[in-house]
Amino acid sequence: MLDATLTQQLKAYLVNIREPIELVASLGDDAKSRELNDLLNEIAALSDKVSVTTGADKRVPSFMIRRTGTDIGVRFAGLPMGHEFTSLVLALLQVGGHPSKAAQDLIEQVKGLDGDFAFETYFSLSCQNCPDVVQALNLMSVLNPRISHVAIDGALFKEEVDARKVMAVPTIFLNGEPFGSGRMELEQIVAKIDSGAATRAAEKIKAQEPFEVLIVGGGPAGAAAAIYAARKGIRTGVAAERFGGQVLDTMAIENFISVNHTEGPKLAAALEAHVKDYDVEIMNLQRATKLIPARTEGGYHEVVLDNGASLKGRTLILSTGARWRQMGVPGEDEYRNKGVAYCPHCDGPLFKGKRVAVIGGGNSGVEAAIDLAGIVAHVTLIEFDSQLRADAVLQRKLASLPNVKIITSALTSKVDGNGERVTGLSYKDRNSGTEHDIALEGIFVQIGLVPNTEWLKDAVALSPRGEIEIDARGETSVPGVFAAGDCTTVPYKQIVIAMGAGSTAGLSAFDYLIRLPASEEAAQAA
Repeated sequence: MLDATLTQQLKAYLVNIREPIELVASLGDDAKSRELNDLLNEIAALSDKVSVTTGADKRVPSFMIRRTGTDIGVRFAGLPMGHEFTSLVLALLQVGGHPSKAAQDLIEQVKGLDGDFAFETYFSLSCQNCPDVVQALNLMSVLNPRISHVAIDGALFKEEVDARKVMAVPTIFLNGEPFGSGRMELEQIVAKIDSGAATRAAEKIKAQEPFEVLIVGGGPAGAAAAIYAARKGIRTGVAAERFGGQVLDTMAIENFISVNHTEGPKLAAALEAHVKDYDVEIMNLQRATKLIPARTEGGYHEVVLDNGASLKGRTLILSTGARWRQMGVPGEDEYRNKGVAYCPHCDGPLFKGKRVAVIGGGNSGVEAAIDLAGIVAHVTLIEFDSQLRADAVLQRKLASLPNVKIITSALTSKVDGNGERVTGLSYKDRNSGTEHDIALEGIFVQIGLVPNTEWLKDAVALSPRGEIEIDARGETSVPGVFAAGDCTTVPYKQIVIAMGAGSTAGLSAFDYLIRLPASEEAAQAA
């Protein structure tokens, strides 16, 4: 199961196990059970602190990693390879007593949770968002004896997935009831079940002194702005709804200059680590709802947060990014995560052998159709324009696939369903005006981005598309307020461009501060 490189790496990691652990396997006579048996025995052969025993769990194949002589452990139903291999390694180490790198106050918060929490997470091996959820819940089950977690490969347990109507990953159940869907980090999960977490976070934020540079948004633009501002030695803070932004949802990144290939979550983690090298106050899981500009130039701008607290900054850098654009048709919201999906890499395996549609003929849409064609029975790609807009090399690849149909000049008008899941869609032929229906089980929407700027209406000048209008220095219509990244009018929404724009905004904010009249600055400090 493990090649020589992985074997060597895993052996080096397992040296960190402090307490003996058991791999309790529940196996059958099927091929996957045999693969799992081979994997567990290969792992056990790498450390004298790891042994394999037999169990009898209801899910086959599955295994529990258990600290010998205790109830401390985590369970995997399936083979945690692919994106979940890191989850397996961390589980081995943490059950074996190796300390987590999570923040100590967050660890204590998990230990103090009062209640019995039985979590189940459905994942797919191709999902880049799933490991964060699996690893967070695994850690929680190690830290708190009243928390348990089993991570389930949805592609391997199809009957269970269908029975529980799981149509997106990661999907989390708590004590048998739906808990959440989509990427969630440890801090988010804990905040959701700790009733007092939001209040404590708000109180902590209220105690913050004003910042010289306050950045709203923690994607590539926000991270770059924070680093450049902090290097100038000025008080810098970042308030982010989720640090990393949409990069966390990006599968493969192959155009980040000097790095041939990386993945979004890996890059996001590197961004956060780099920012933390400096004296920057990071306030994660904070959604901005209102901007109150300073009354006078050089005064403090105020950002009101969803939890009722607010932050102030002498200068402000808006880098709230963008999100996937929705079709805005009847049935889309109703069947979101019930057949309507936005991540083909994450959710594609759940539609194996089924008929799906991809909405959008740009690079993202065509790449999604190509990827899905290798999994599903049939793909219908629907494009509003009279021709596809993807790169020629992608169009040639798409045209070579036998189970793909391309429909252009088509306006999707409705998502159809039976109350539980998608059953089809309707579209209008823009040339003839005729309506058509397509029977299918899944719809993957890939039609571009919309800026996260609704909260800024009437505060700064926005373009007709809702983008923050900026000049070459990143300045907005409000003195002392700058902006960068995908939420702005800068052309070409790319990671490297966002980083450059964030750096520009950070330097511009510093330049603005040092040019403030000394008397004004003294008055504000008083």
